Amino acid sequence: MAPYMDGATAGGEHAPYEKPPPSGIRVIVVGAGFAGLTAAIECTRKGHSCLVLESYKNANVQLGDIISFGSNSGRIFNRWPGVPEKLLPICHVSDCIKYKTWDGDDIYTQYWGTEEENFGKRYNGHRGEIHKIIFDHAVEQGVEIRLGQQVTEYFETDTEAGVISNGERIVGDVIFGADGVRSKARKLVLGYDDKPKPSGYAIYRAWMDSSELAKNDLTKDLVIHGDTHTGWLGPDIHFLAASIKGGKEFSWVFTHKDERDVDEGWAEPGNHEDACRILEGWDPAVHTIVRMTPPEKLVDWKLVYRDPLPTWVSPKARIALIGDAAHPFLPTSIQGASQAMEDGVCLAVCLQLAGKEHVADALRAYEKMRYERVRKTQKTGESTRDAWHKADFENLKKNPEAIKLKREEWILNHDAEAHAYEVWPQVLVEVRK
Repeated sequence: MAPYMDGATAGGEHAPYEKPPPSGIRVIVVGAGFAGLTAAIECTRKGHSCLVLESYKNANVQLGDIISFGSNSGRIFNRWPGVPEKLLPICHVSDCIKYKTWDGDDIYTQYWGTEEENFGKRYNGHRGEIHKIIFDHAVEQGVEIRLGQQVTEYFETDTEAGVISNGERIVGDVIFGADGVRSKARKLVLGYDDKPKPSGYAIYRAWMDSSELAKNDLTKDLVIHGDTHTGWLGPDIHFLAASIKGGKEFSWVFTHKDERDVDEGWAEPGNHEDACRILEGWDPAVHTIVRMTPPEKLVDWKLVYRDPLPTWVSPKARIALIGDAAHPFLPTSIQGASQAMEDGVCLAVCLQLAGKEHVADALRAYEKMRYERVRKTQKTGESTRDAWHKADFENLKKNPEAIKLKREEWILNHDAEAHAYEVWPQVLVEVRK
């Protein structure tokens, strides 16, 4: 079967789309985050029928704050008609990030240069706003999405897989568990209950209107010049702030040490006094940002992780974990959402090439294609965090590039669809051994 039969080019640009013939494969996706929606859209593009089950009751709930999609996922967006045009007006536009020490001294300005020209468009914006665009696109493409669904059980046989949702038994050929770090699908895949663990870090985060920041002498330069991106670095803490939509809106996040147990709560309202206590001695501009944040916009978010899983695929290879359910990322990787989208693209291609009679081969091939790439990308989150938190601040001005955010070609210039088509023959042989 020839690659790009659906009209997408190897470079990722959208070409005239012809709907493929039905594959006969029924896919059930649990979770309508970026992993689940991408999988559903891509499966539809490849001729599979797809049902998405989502626990939220309202599709218009725009939770969260800033989220980043690298060029590797930008090329996926670019294959979806109309999506780039809707994303561009709401996404961050800046050619650099300015680094400062915790007390406000300038360290280094990193310019993105020709990154987009070399690798492709990236999209950074409000998680909820971007999610709404992708959700609506999925519906437009004919994806069936059921809201308010509580999936309580997963099951599989040699010939089918299914879930119990709201008491109803729903069956398909394969299940994609896209239900996040607390995924219920994990227990069936692994054979044991794998609870999330504290990462040792938590983050305060917020998204807000920037009009008050524009009036304050300490913060106005962050917003009155349009979109900006600034990072303050200190021992075991980093604080990132970005203005967006021409400087009219503002997002900030800071990562700090936190040893509380995950069971104490994953996300909860933030406390201004606690945040400022952690930032004691830091640049007054940072304190001003925190204190000017409306209380209802401040969130204390615990970073959780899981040990690397031995497998993402169930024993009978009818259920696959994708996105955060398979591989939670630290924010400093700037790749969690992108890798989740790559999962969905890869699975759709593998199912297309395997066919209905060999869907187990497809899921095993997906894992083999993705596992090592994902693990290697996950590590970049740890290395970036450590480079920022454990920098030699005494000598940093002599070697400012030590804290430079790495922009690796092997990550950003990857085309998950083209790669799946390319390696399929070899991987199929390996999974059938």
